[in-house]
Amino acid sequence: MARFTPAELADHLKDGLLSFPVTAFAADLSFDERAYREHVEWQSGYDVAGLFAAGGTGEGFSLSPAESAAVVRAAVDSSRPEVPVLASAGGATWQAVENARAAEEAGAEGLLVLPPYLTECDQRGLEAHVDAIATSTRLAIIVYNRGNAVYSAETVERLAARHENFIGFKDALGDIEQLAKVRARNGDRLFYLGGLPTAETFALPLLQMGMSTYSSALFNFAPEFALEFYRDVRAQDREAVMEKLSRFVLPYLELRDRGRGYGVSIVKAGLRAVGRDAGPVRPPLHDLRDDEFADLSALIERAGIRRAAAV
Repeated sequence: MARFTPAELADHLKDGLLSFPVTAFAADLSFDERAYREHVEWQSGYDVAGLFAAGGTGEGFSLSPAESAAVVRAAVDSSRPEVPVLASAGGATWQAVENARAAEEAGAEGLLVLPPYLTECDQRGLEAHVDAIATSTRLAIIVYNRGNAVYSAETVERLAARHENFIGFKDALGDIEQLAKVRARNGDRLFYLGGLPTAETFALPLLQMGMSTYSSALFNFAPEFALEFYRDVRAQDREAVMEKLSRFVLPYLELRDRGRGYGVSIVKAGLRAVGRDAGPVRPPLHDLRDDEFADLSALIERAGIRRAAAV
């Protein structure tokens, strides 16, 4: 059973760093539950506000409904009680509803609504999709504004009026005009979080749009760095933010952009580089080449990111 009401969860999440743990896979690409539990336990040992299981960085798009449920349950069991676990609801509407119900049964505190699977949809269709998910569960839900799921300010307002458990708006587009409209119509009824890849790059300017937090993929392998970066953003310490961008984040982006889909692959490579291997990525993604991994390892070393204690 959830420990937070939807309103309590929003208050808890909006003022702390968030992250999406990678999903650990064995060499045969099966879910490596032992390694995943160890990863979540390690991640939740830091002062992070919440962890999203089976999301984008967690390769949720590659998981069957049964695997997704197993990943969420393992995350709930392995996270400190003070660190809530949120699940993801993706695919077709029926599958998203199935994800939501399984997440509630597993003890998750909330749900990120991912875009529907491979189809064009207008506002009426998006609204019906979120309606179906929100009414299927008591969990708090956050919509993810990206891809084919771009929510108008009016759609967000109607959903917020109908569903008390609708608590958050996560953005991966960075459309300032749209964000201004959503924020102006909904005010403090929701909390707003950044979801652009890599979120640190955009965190300081988006803070001015009311996005008090964001999800950090870097937290997976560089938790101390990610938390320091977040503190600098919230303090609006521009000099410190720019120093960290120059020292690590921007060179990291250059490596990430060498291959399509590397936003996930490079995170798993980072874990391997710091001694906490979470296995390979699943197709259609692929792992970094050996030379790219060597470049990432050298960057991590130069940036002074500490090697974690090996699992």
